[in-house]
Amino acid sequence: MKVLRSILFTPGNNMRRIHKIPSLKADAVILDLEDSIPMSEKETARFFIKANLALAKSGVAEIYVRVNGTYSGLLEDDCDSIVQKGLDGIMIPKVESRKDVIDTEKIIEKLEKERGIQPGSIVLIPTLETAKGIVNVYEIATASKRNVAIGFGAVDFTRDLGTTLSKEGTELFYARSKTSIAARAAGIQALDTVFIDLADNEGLIKDAQLGKQLGFKGKFLIHPNQIEPVNRVFSPSEKEVEYAKKIVKAMSEAEAKGLGATSFEGRMIDIAVLRQAEDLVSLADSIAKKEHR
Repeated sequence: MKVLRSILFTPGNNMRRIHKIPSLKADAVILDLEDSIPMSEKETARFFIKANLALAKSGVAEIYVRVNGTYSGLLEDDCDSIVQKGLDGIMIPKVESRKDVIDTEKIIEKLEKERGIQPGSIVLIPTLETAKGIVNVYEIATASKRNVAIGFGAVDFTRDLGTTLSKEGTELFYARSKTSIAARAAGIQALDTVFIDLADNEGLIKDAQLGKQLGFKGKFLIHPNQIEPVNRVFSPSEKEVEYAKKIVKAMSEAEAKGLGATSFEGRMIDIAVLRQAEDLVSLADSIAKKEHR
């Protein structure tokens, strides 16, 4: 199971921040070529990313690049500069249709073949940041076998909707719920939007807990200080893991007796509960492997 609890954005033109990546405990870092990079700095950012991928990869974080979208006219140049062995994946911004994913995939496939990169090794994370993207979320989630997750971006979404981003996030409930449900149906992970108030750690934790309750498996971040609390929220506790293991054992014993359900600690458990418990144990194992490598 791919662990993507914390996904930190880092500007691709900022060498100081790129050099800090190996020391970070984020599950993934997204080197940005899009919104945080002015047009005059795009080429510099491409060069820095290409030249420093090995350095960035020397820590525990997987390394992704957020390219400019299919609408920008910059996508092919972005991919030509940054697609190389060792790159874990590409984040596609402001995806609105299946075609956006397929067009990006074609560019990557061509470069993989030309550069001797294992076919399919560079994965995709399409992100939904507009009303049209939310409407088409399931077709986007299922557009490519490379998709390992879909992300939701609230800042551009609320701008497109003509509303404002509130502290409570009530204007995001439908979009967040639809994103996480579509991801689950497609068999991939859902990654939640950034929390922009860097001074409000309590608010960050509450927002991450809400995202987890809605079915998200991780969260996009904009500052290293957000990594630890978000990793904590999206990690099962020791108590939860032990309970899940007991459920797995109880269901195994029940199945040996020819039963499809059984009573465990006063609660009826069945195959659906078993699958949830198995997923939790698998996630805990994957986190442990990642943190101790």
